[in-house]
Amino acid sequence: MTTPVTIIGAGLGGLTLARVLHVHGIPTTVYEADPSADARTQGGQLDIHEHVGQVALAAAGLTDEFRAIVHAGGEASRVLDRHATVLFEELDGGAGGRPEVLRGDLRRILLDSLPDGTVEWGRRVTGVASLGDGGDGRHAGRARHVLTFADGADVTTGLLVGADGAWSRIRPLLSDATPEYAGTTFVETYLYDVDERHAAAAAAVGSGALYALSPGQAIQAHREAHGVLHTYVALSRPEEWVASIDFTDATTATARVAAEFEGWAPELTALITDGDTPPIARPIHTLPDGHRWDRVPGVTLVGDAAHLMPPAGDGANLAMLDGAELAQAIAAHPDDIEAALTAYEAALFPRSEAAAADSREIHELLLGDRAPFGFVDFFTGTRADA
Repeated sequence: MTTPVTIIGAGLGGLTLARVLHVHGIPTTVYEADPSADARTQGGQLDIHEHVGQVALAAAGLTDEFRAIVHAGGEASRVLDRHATVLFEELDGGAGGRPEVLRGDLRRILLDSLPDGTVEWGRRVTGVASLGDGGDGRHAGRARHVLTFADGADVTTGLLVGADGAWSRIRPLLSDATPEYAGTTFVETYLYDVDERHAAAAAAVGSGALYALSPGQAIQAHREAHGVLHTYVALSRPEEWVASIDFTDATTATARVAAEFEGWAPELTALITDGDTPPIARPIHTLPDGHRWDRVPGVTLVGDAAHLMPPAGDGANLAMLDGAELAQAIAAHPDDIEAALTAYEAALFPRSEAAAADSREIHELLLGDRAPFGFVDFFTGTRADA
């Protein structure tokens, strides 16, 4: 079987690409390794930027659906020191151009906007190879690739797009770059029914995002809908330190992580010690600065597959904009895929490089020697430029 546009990965970037192509009447097939849309949680709350993610959603014709899932009040932010002293607070999210939504809700409206059967679930790619151009009349002059799946089936593609994240199976067709550990690990926890069961922690977090910072360590939390506090504990530690903790033993792992925050205010450490879910370690990886590739016929990347960087609020936005812009380029060059991919990548590379530089700066403000005061300066002095 040959599919004209084949997308690997049903994350936000891949689904935005499929949706915008559908708007332009171009069919796609999305192959996703997960067995279903509900096979795993989709992460926490995202701020969708006015000039990035919201542009992509407008191209997808989903602005109204997006507005319907916005978490009112979620844009609020506060910065604290380790003693829970509030150093900065912003109740309206600045200019109000970054409304918050749950990643799972956003993914759902994208999935619901696609024709039935667009996403094929449980299709894990195990191999990919180039077939060169077609040479058979129908495909002459267009590079093709063959995908092999874990079940032994294979598919030939007319255009292959890797939207398959940090450990992309498609990236090696374009680049020999591999993600490297960024020196920081996040530990994820959840607290539920927080106003009744975790009142002190809920009061510390407030109505939106909390950043409690100190050099090399941070407790970042967000109030989500339905009384949920979603926490990412950030630690600048070597990989060996993370590997030494058995995260299958929730009690021991929680104690090890909490010990790094000795002397912090109890309402902050409660976000670690009182977690209602086992702690999950999420080591942060990044692709090399300025990651790009030479044009390879018939294949490209979107999202983390193209520009993995430390999280700084831009990843989902960039992935969706990648998908929208790639779809628009394909629609603008329906008879010349290589012209479409060239135009797309010409915009992708400088945008990704600039975003990576911003990500490094935010990462330093959160965890560097001047934390938390450098991050306060970011809010008070450079928010409009951020």
